[in-house]
Order: sequence, then structure tokens, then C-alpha cells
Amino acid sequence: MPASVPAGPLAVRWLRHELPEQRAGARSIVTAEVENAGRVAWHGNTDGAINVSYHWLDLRGNPIVWAGIFTPLAQPVAPEETTTLRFRVEAPIPPGRYRLSIDLVADGRAWFAELGNEPVEVDVDVKPRISTRSLAVRVGEGAPELIAETQAALALQEEPVDPGGDVEATAFLAPGCRPAPDWSRRILDTHAEGYAGVGGSVSVEGGRLALRGAGRELEPWRPGFGRSPGWTEPLLCPSVLTEVLDSAPFGEPICGLPALEPSRWDEAWLCDGRISVAVAARALKQAARRSS
Repeated sequence: MPASVPAGPLAVRWLRHELPEQRAGARSIVTAEVENAGRVAWHGNTDGAINVSYHWLDLRGNPIVWAGIFTPLAQPVAPEETTTLRFRVEAPIPPGRYRLSIDLVADGRAWFAELGNEPVEVDVDVKPRISTRSLAVRVGEGAPELIAETQAALALQEEPVDPGGDVEATAFLAPGCRPAPDWSRRILDTHAEGYAGVGGSVSVEGGRLALRGAGRELEPWRPGFGRSPGWTEPLLCPSVLTEVLDSAPFGEPICGLPALEPSRWDEAWLCDGRISVAVAARALKQAARRSS
């Protein structure tokens, strides 16, 4: 543990820490025992409050994620007093070898490291977000022939789709949706990178019918774009990690297609136009009638 403690009002002595396994994009609780080695008390709910936070660096010390989640102290800590800190850490994306730098910060003033204190620095192997490549698919209610079209496309996936049960993620399709053969592989690759929610592009088929109505409404999702982390529209036909499925902010379907509202979610998500689903205009009409 760092041993250098400067003289001054704000000083910390790190005594020990416990770091759980880190998975890309996921949050965990880190525990650290510290001593207030300075001359003033620490408070967590006043001006200049003391928080515990962190940076993710590469192995040369260059910042990858600067100033992660700020966690205020749960109670005051007097000089020479020790306390145990429990704080949230969100692992970086994508998986890989990183350096985690843990520090205290006086809100509106300075990081303790800027005052001469040494932060805790730990080299960490950040693992993929998912431990197994298992994807379930839920297909909404609809005409049997449309459901059969979707099931036929799912049978051609590069990575088999699990019907349900103990899986890492679940994707949502409307009857008549036909995912491209690499759809399941791309979804699982993106979840493994660390993204909790994944969406992609939608191509509408059906001649002139596809040029009006649902075809126009779905224009933002037309294939041709790539990875779009700054995507501003809902994620259509999304896939969501099982661990956060209960908190996923699903909105009203769009043209009958399942829609996730990422702007109301604090999890990492990504829209990638290469994750492609095709659907006939006639299927969209039926799905829209059913969802209305």
C-alpha cells in the first residue's frame, strides 16, 4: 500500500483494500480501510465534502477514464481516526489490462494526490462482461407464419440461440423479424465488450409499402451506419443482459418493434448498425396493430 503521507490539513494513509473481480462495464463494491492522517476532519455532506473516487489508467499511467463515480463519506472522520470506505467502481470498456488509481477528492478543491498524497494503484485484468456466450430470444405474439419466419432465421445464426433459462442476455423481436446470420455473434461480442444494452439497424422490405408508413418512420434505423455510442433514438429489437433486465427502460413499441429508451438508463449501451434485422412491411403492419 502507498506509504507516503504529506504534512498538511488533508492527508490520508491507506491501510488495506479489497478489490472484487472486475468485468467490463459492470459495477462492483470496493472496500478500503483508511486513516485520516491530516489535521482537519473529513465530512461527506458539506461544502468541500470528501469523496472517494478513482481513475482508470493504461499501464503507462495515461488516463482512460478520469474521475469515475464519486462516493461521499458515510460519516465524519476525525484526525488520526480510521474508517472503512465502501464505494462503487465501474470497470472500463473494453476488457483488458488496466491500472486502477483510487483517491480521495475534496469537492471543489483538489484530489488528495494533487496535495502530495499517494493514491492506491492496482494493475487489474478487466474481464469480459459475460462469462458464457448464451443468448435467449423472446418473439412477441403474432401470426403463426410470421413467427415461423423469425424462427427460421434464428435457426441460421452463426452462434446458436438458447430458447431461455440460464442465459447471459435476452433479445426481443417482433414476429416476422429476420436477423442476419451474424446477428447473434455481433450481439454477444458487444455484450462481452461491456455493454448492457445493444441495438442495431432495421431494414424494411416490401416494395412501395416499405417507402411509406413504417418505412419512413424507421428511416433512422436504416442499415448503413456503424457503431454509434452517441445514438439518440431508442434501441430497436434490443438485447439486454440478464443481470440488468429488470431495470431496462422499455418504451412503447415503434412500428410494433420492441424499443429500449437508453436515455433513461445509467447502464452502458451501444447501437451498432451492423447488428441487422430485416422485416417485411406487412409484418410491421400486423405488429403495429397488435401493439396499439
